[in-house]
Amino acid sequence: MELLSATLARVKPSPTIAVTTKAAELKAAGRDVIGLGAGEPDFDTPQNIKDAAVAAIASGKTKYTAVDGIPELKQAICEKFKRDNGLDYKPSQVSVGTGGKQILYNALMATMNPGEEVVIPAPYWVSYPDMVLLAGGEPVIAPATLEDDFKLTPEALEAAITPKTKWFIFNSPSNPTGAGYSREELKGLTDVLLRHPHVWVMSDDMYEHLAYDGFEFCTPAQIEPALYDRTLTVNGVSKAYAMTGWRIGYAAGPEKLIGAMRKIQSQSTSNPCTISQWAAIEALNGTQDYIAPNNEMFVRRRNLVVSMLNEIEGVTCPVPEGAFYVYPSIAGLIGKTSAGGAKIENDEAFATALLEETGVAVVFGAAFGLSPNFRVSYATSDAALKEACGRIQAFCAGCV
Repeated sequence: MELLSATLARVKPSPTIAVTTKAAELKAAGRDVIGLGAGEPDFDTPQNIKDAAVAAIASGKTKYTAVDGIPELKQAICEKFKRDNGLDYKPSQVSVGTGGKQILYNALMATMNPGEEVVIPAPYWVSYPDMVLLAGGEPVIAPATLEDDFKLTPEALEAAITPKTKWFIFNSPSNPTGAGYSREELKGLTDVLLRHPHVWVMSDDMYEHLAYDGFEFCTPAQIEPALYDRTLTVNGVSKAYAMTGWRIGYAAGPEKLIGAMRKIQSQSTSNPCTISQWAAIEALNGTQDYIAPNNEMFVRRRNLVVSMLNEIEGVTCPVPEGAFYVYPSIAGLIGKTSAGGAKIENDEAFATALLEETGVAVVFGAAFGLSPNFRVSYATSDAALKEACGRIQAFCAGCV
């Protein structure tokens, strides 16, 4: 009898975590490493949020809570959806989990049957396909190419849907590309979904507030109210509020689905951290004044990175609408050899050689389902980004 399950053999560890871990190991060994792999802001959690957490501890709010969130947080989430997205939800339609990842996982575990399919646009967040596989489903990858600004076209969505499709996973602004869908672009996708009433929509809105250059965020149930009853709208406090380690994600959707997700969570983690829940209330209800200044810093960093990468012969780096990633193509470098003798056969070879020869850690594009590219997180200091991009320029210039 095998110790490990057959299901586990269907999935792989997170490549982004692997890159971050490798960079940390090299740094600990004394190497001069600049990590551009982690998807988290370098800003500290705002003081008012930290104060709310301290107050929760001081007042003894340290016991178990309801499985999927305290009433006060669920009410704050309902108010957030109404205020920001024009969506009406009751607390009974809300689930709070230990990060957005758990919310997505709970939904898939609660709904997927063997052989059912989930349409995932590529490039995709690395965990989507593997969570589908763990839930017993089959990921169906729908390419969103550089020529289409990394945005899925209605035609590509239509072609990917079959009678076995259970979910369509949507993410805007996107990890890993930063691409954001306009209202018109999203309406094109929702029109397709209206023709397929058996397909549910999982909208990952984690980067909602990280939107630049006048880009206006929108979410599927907001654009097409007819999809409200089969949409799970997912969000969290990790990115906009610099609360990655606090581990609070949430979602709203039909009560039957939320109840099924609650059942899954009741037999896994049970409630999210109590202190983090009270901190999240302050994040949602408190001042939002720091978001705009933080975004201004992200725009400056984005522009720096895009400009420096586009100076490289063989590299094409689009300007993203949001999040804190760029996803440059290295099509012009494939087949070349680095100064250190590494053959650039694909984007994984590129990222490996870049780390070994220059100490810059990026994530290779194949991890996100679309090559030949790599992902840079610009959620770090201007100085680190300028130095890292300079090293990338020198590395690419040495490839012949």
